[in-house]
Amino acid sequence: MLLFVVINLLLWQVTFVWAVDLSQVGKHGFDRIDTHSHFVPPFWREESIKYGFGMPDGMPAIPQWTEEAHLAMMRQANITKSILSITSPGTHLVPGDDALARNITRRCNEFAADLKRRHPDKFGFWASLPLPDVEGSLAEIEYALGTLNADGVAVLTNAHGVYLGDKILDPIFEALNNRNATMFIHPTSPCLRRGNVIETAAPLTQYPNPMFEFFFDTARAVVNMFVSGTIDKSPNVTIILSHAGGAVPPLVARFTQFATSILGLPVQISIQSVKKAFQTQFSFDLAGFVFPDQIQGLLPYVDASRILYGSDYPYTPEAGVLGLAEVMNQELPRVFKRRSSQKAIYNGNTMKLIRT
Repeated sequence: MLLFVVINLLLWQVTFVWAVDLSQVGKHGFDRIDTHSHFVPPFWREESIKYGFGMPDGMPAIPQWTEEAHLAMMRQANITKSILSITSPGTHLVPGDDALARNITRRCNEFAADLKRRHPDKFGFWASLPLPDVEGSLAEIEYALGTLNADGVAVLTNAHGVYLGDKILDPIFEALNNRNATMFIHPTSPCLRRGNVIETAAPLTQYPNPMFEFFFDTARAVVNMFVSGTIDKSPNVTIILSHAGGAVPPLVARFTQFATSILGLPVQISIQSVKKAFQTQFSFDLAGFVFPDQIQGLLPYVDASRILYGSDYPYTPEAGVLGLAEVMNQELPRVFKRRSSQKAIYNGNTMKLIRT
């Protein structure tokens, strides 16, 4: 399996190099602000490997990352600013060990804050939270947003099987709502929680979870947030969904009508209410293979004002970032004819979300 993934990652890079003219990436005229960009502190890599995440989510390895390489990639891809975040498996690595999670989370956030202080025009960050540790996460919200000047918070779709929308997390959403905060949601591997037993729930282990399980886990979290009433109770929280919303858009009619007509749940939810929330409270990044088809599933729900650029670097390597950037150069004008809409997606919409 490892050899299969490595070979195909290499072929994937070569395909991009041959399929598009990378020299054109920076010539479209619009600077990019990257809302979906990751950093890999050396200590986080070491802790992840130590606790069994050396091949996170079924991928072959944690990618190499340095500040210098990230800045070099940005120059090549015409990215003027990257909003950094820690990705899956997050900072709570050992179920039940909240002290370890708080320590790793604080170190990651201070590492990112230092990058932002030294390169204020180049880096921002979404602060990590040690979920499902609610008390520790509330403290980190105060510290990261109040002291470190984080641009918002990054959370995973589930934390050891506690999915966004779980009532346990209500204090987190209340705190973020009171701060009018931005929440960047990144998928992780699906997880089952049965009492004290926690286990990964992806059945097709021959495939790495980012291939499709990430999309399904995004859907699980978003459906749960709507059906539980979490979204209604948190109108001031701006939510960014990765990968054009994953598997969420085509499920809107099904989960809203199922919840009310079949289950009879006491929640005020409809296709129209979800669409309104998408148009006023949500944004969707374009990291990954969203062109030419996936983006079409999102367009019935939002216009250009809710869409953001994202690279997924370094989990998408530099060659892939450049290749996907050129695909976007070619495809975005076919979807959004107005240059003002294109500019909004590349940078304008994100400028409204971050602390400059």
